[in-house]
Amino acid sequence: MKQILQDMSSGETIVVNAPAPAVSRDHLLVHTTVSLISAGTERMLVDFGRASLIDKARQQPDKVRQVLAKVQTDGLATTLEAVRSKLAQPLPLGYCNVGVVTEVGSGAEAFTVGDRVVSNGPHADVVKVPKNLSARIPDGVSDDAASFTVVASIGLQGIRLAAPTLGEAFVVTGAGLIGLLTVQLLRAHGCRVLAIDFDDTKLALARQYGADTCNPAKGEDPVAAGMAFSRGQGVDGVIITASTVSSDPVTQAARMSRKRGRIVLVGVTGLELSRADFYEKELSFQVSCSYGPGRYDAAYEAQGRDYPFAFVRWTEQRNFEAVLDMMASGRLDVSALITHRFAFEDAPKAYQTLTEDRSGIGILLNYSAPASVRSIRSVSLADAPKYQGSQPVLGVVGAGNYASRMLIPAFKAAGAAFHSIVTAGGTSGVVQGGKVGFAEATTDVDAMMANPSVNTVVIATRHDSHASLVSKALAAGRHVFVEKPLAIRLDEIDAVRQAWEAAHRSAGASGGPQLMVGFNRRFSPQVQKMKSLLASVSEPKSFILTMNAGAIPANHWTQDLDAGGGRIVGEACHFIDLMRFLAGSPIVSVQARCMGGLPAAAVAEDKASITLGFEDGSFGTILYLANGAASFPKERIEVFAAGRVLQLDNFRKLRGYGWPGFTKMNLWKQDKGQAGCAAAFLKAIETRTSAIPPQEIFEVARVTIEADRLLREQ
Repeated sequence: MKQILQDMSSGETIVVNAPAPAVSRDHLLVHTTVSLISAGTERMLVDFGRASLIDKARQQPDKVRQVLAKVQTDGLATTLEAVRSKLAQPLPLGYCNVGVVTEVGSGAEAFTVGDRVVSNGPHADVVKVPKNLSARIPDGVSDDAASFTVVASIGLQGIRLAAPTLGEAFVVTGAGLIGLLTVQLLRAHGCRVLAIDFDDTKLALARQYGADTCNPAKGEDPVAAGMAFSRGQGVDGVIITASTVSSDPVTQAARMSRKRGRIVLVGVTGLELSRADFYEKELSFQVSCSYGPGRYDAAYEAQGRDYPFAFVRWTEQRNFEAVLDMMASGRLDVSALITHRFAFEDAPKAYQTLTEDRSGIGILLNYSAPASVRSIRSVSLADAPKYQGSQPVLGVVGAGNYASRMLIPAFKAAGAAFHSIVTAGGTSGVVQGGKVGFAEATTDVDAMMANPSVNTVVIATRHDSHASLVSKALAAGRHVFVEKPLAIRLDEIDAVRQAWEAAHRSAGASGGPQLMVGFNRRFSPQVQKMKSLLASVSEPKSFILTMNAGAIPANHWTQDLDAGGGRIVGEACHFIDLMRFLAGSPIVSVQARCMGGLPAAAVAEDKASITLGFEDGSFGTILYLANGAASFPKERIEVFAAGRVLQLDNFRKLRGYGWPGFTKMNLWKQDKGQAGCAAAFLKAIETRTSAIPPQEIFEVARVTIEADRLLREQ
């Protein structure tokens, strides 16, 4: 398949060839026929991508503050690396897609193969879209017209929040694509409409749809126009669809509104409000969230859980259907909004038109590639390199933020040979795989594991898939590196152990596949120094490991027990392994306590203390805290032993107190051991020795899940 991406570092708009995605539960696979470029949103993204680094910073002051805070805790070099990596991630463009359903996932049987559907899929000739973000197109509505459905739903949601009634006077500020659709929808509600914009061409279209108009560029006063339009009473409502840094649209809306008028912000404006303007009239002001109820709710969008019809009459999907019904009845006409058409393959020209011709409103992309070309699941990125017989040859599953920014570069630095990169959507695999020299990108994990050229599998997917993928790779006789955690349930640990034991029995004297979890912290240079110093201590040790984890919303997938296993299982396992490594002794006891009495907090388990006892008499406490300040160092490790102390701050500054011949080991750049971890795994494959003893891997996995259980049962 092909997809349009925006390079946010260089500003280039590109069409990439990527493997087609596979359908999944509650999703549809759709072959696109036409998609609409959202002029306002996509022009803003393209302009942002083309801006200099300084201009990017000026446009995002909140992000700048986050960057400065990270510099304080992690150092300048680490922060710059993270910023560059973030900007280097191309962004998929588009969210107004029309096409034909080619596959239906389980749970999405309300749709059938051959249905024409509209969705919020990106500009790609194959899209995988959630069932709740798709709607069947009525026979009387053309594909071209249907492509306006999603942007019209944005305007419709703003209208629903404003709750207009028959005969009311409404103002639409900003007569761009969404504004002109909003004008028509308000007219269909029986409202009188005044459209305000600086572009006479767009205002001419608004008049065509029955609106009065005001052009401030000609010296016309929007407030005076609104008062005159409302016969001196003040308008009943204002819907702002403009995109500007100025606060004028909101100020003008307040001043032209009647007492208890309603103002809804659909677009993007400055928000320097005058209290007096709102106070004296008791005005209502609300920001509209995209297409309607369900937006950004993972349970609704990704998992297909619809809201009850009787209680949430208008969801995202039902707004799509309402717009399509309006088109079918002829009450919403978009034909005059189509200003340009381009073949999908000429997308760069379309975006050049978007940025250079500000009169463009409805820019359509038409798709004509044959289905056989679109549906290919693997694409070549480079000629397959010549591999040595004993050399680890990697197939990587997952190309998310951590995998692309830290894990894959670590393996590259360690000299790994890359063959296949597997992703669910395909595009990220092409982008990341092309950067580091993978031979192919694919969306078929089974084909990758069966490929005789791949003898090592690296798994960097969501936590709920780790155990099954590890077991599958071990059964195929592959060496396995899996990002933490190994598993999120005890039965999964048992399944992985059984797969590991079976693989080793099958291998016999030749030695079975290596298994390693990405516990990189034990491989950091400063932790290795601590380990060497502690080797001279024969008595028990005491540990205090503090993790200033930071807050994550309760609805984030890592907090979901089924998807992420929770933050203790998904992240605190790092510190359980680290303490196990430094103690050098088996764990014999686990105690845990989380913060109680938190009526305002949905999650208590990520503010917890875990105390471990070791066979040699050592003990230690892990403080995993999500309620600290971001400006405080994220990780601190302290070891007390034999009248001496070691303290490591954020993997940058190591201090020794009372150690003969050692006082400090400081790094100019934070090093959490990712490179050392990757190198140790590759060496383990070549030497047939374990980088982390398997019994420790399974021990840490069980102890982590036990600690999480104690916290949840508290």
